[in-house]
Amino acid sequence: MGEWSKVKSEQESQRRELNPRPGAYEASALPTELRWQFRDYIRLSIDLARNETKMNVAMLSFHTCPLAILGGKNTGGMNVYVRELTKHLGMLGVHVDVFTRSEDEHVPHVLHDLGHGNRVVHIPAGPEHSLPKVELAGYIDDFSKEIHNFADAKGMRYDMIHAHYWMSGVAGLNLKALWQVPVVQMFHTLGLVKKEIARSADELEGAYRFDGERRVIQQVDQIVAATESEVEQLRTLYGAEVSKIVTIPPGVDSSKFYPIPMDEAKEAIGIPTSDRMVLFVGRIEPLKGIDTLIQAMAQLKIKCKKCPHYLVIIGGEQDLHLEDASSEMKRLQKLAAELGIEDVIIFAGKRGQDTLPYYYSAAEVVVMPSHYESFGMVALEAMACGTPVIASEVGGLRYLVKEGKTGYFVPRQEPEILADRMRSLLIDEELRKTMGENAASYAKGFDWTIIAKKILKMYRSTLQL
Repeated sequence: MGEWSKVKSEQESQRRELNPRPGAYEASALPTELRWQFRDYIRLSIDLARNETKMNVAMLSFHTCPLAILGGKNTGGMNVYVRELTKHLGMLGVHVDVFTRSEDEHVPHVLHDLGHGNRVVHIPAGPEHSLPKVELAGYIDDFSKEIHNFADAKGMRYDMIHAHYWMSGVAGLNLKALWQVPVVQMFHTLGLVKKEIARSADELEGAYRFDGERRVIQQVDQIVAATESEVEQLRTLYGAEVSKIVTIPPGVDSSKFYPIPMDEAKEAIGIPTSDRMVLFVGRIEPLKGIDTLIQAMAQLKIKCKKCPHYLVIIGGEQDLHLEDASSEMKRLQKLAAELGIEDVIIFAGKRGQDTLPYYYSAAEVVVMPSHYESFGMVALEAMACGTPVIASEVGGLRYLVKEGKTGYFVPRQEPEILADRMRSLLIDEELRKTMGENAASYAKGFDWTIIAKKILKMYRSTLQL
């Protein structure tokens, strides 16, 4: 036996000693009767009820990877949600494999970045680069097939499919037919809701999305809604059965998002301690209402000499030449120039989750002038960091921000009102401090350790355990 073969043999022996359940990962280690068979599902449910077998969940995030840096075209709250839920389910002893479409052939197809043995699996389905959503839909069947092939090759038997966004839901239904396991669906955004508030044809998606959403709503076993508002939208716009909808809000990692002294936060991100800023975090798209915020900053500059010098916008690409920027970025940069405030607007580009707590804590207020937010993860993260939030009273934001206690609501597309609310906070240090303390205290009720337990309870209920 060669030296390399001996090393591999020794490692394999050690691995088997350390892992008493190698059958959860390798088909070759499973007894024949426990290999991938539809009839095993009933026996597996009994084992789960006795806590004799670890629950295995296939988490589907077809169009965006939970490891992606936030602020890009398809990255945002859903990425954070999938990543943090997977981590915290792992802490509860649940094995989760997150399946996402591969967009870079140079990234390893299997990564263990989420801890607790949980994996992110990049599935080749179509070209391994970013694609428009209308093209992505054509690769859902390929995605489903390759997930099944991966599971078969690894000897994995999943007890539950948890799909995120409608395209993942369609893939989940394909796998449900193969595996005979229940599908839990979370939409994060709804096409018909976005259609109602779209301001241009560029913001609209075709009937392929609406038809896909309806099919998923009708055929999945359980739907997770972030708020009661989303429950009502599912019922009235799609005819969803309320009996199979459970309301569980997203969470926040309070071990990462907590109040940092402002001077320390500013130093960490390279901002002079004397500078003051308003902060926006999110995708650069019309629905986020960034134009309203820029217009409000122009009015603030005139009305309030004591107000901040800067508006920092986190999202999109940093330092792009105008010809290379997205159409929305071009529009916003042009607006700032027309208003004569381009010198106080900083487009900071995308930022990782490890950096965001410093930005939230360095800001005097976080503003979310959105036209639509299914929940509003940014608001929750900002409040956890002890920063007041001014937001449009839309979607999930109306359930997060507590008017006059943790921040303020403003009407959509009303820059004068937004400027007045910003001014009232920015000139009153004591008010900011009180609201920030209230916000941090309120956000503790959304800690992921609490939310993950609610999700696990829902899993067990769906499996009738």
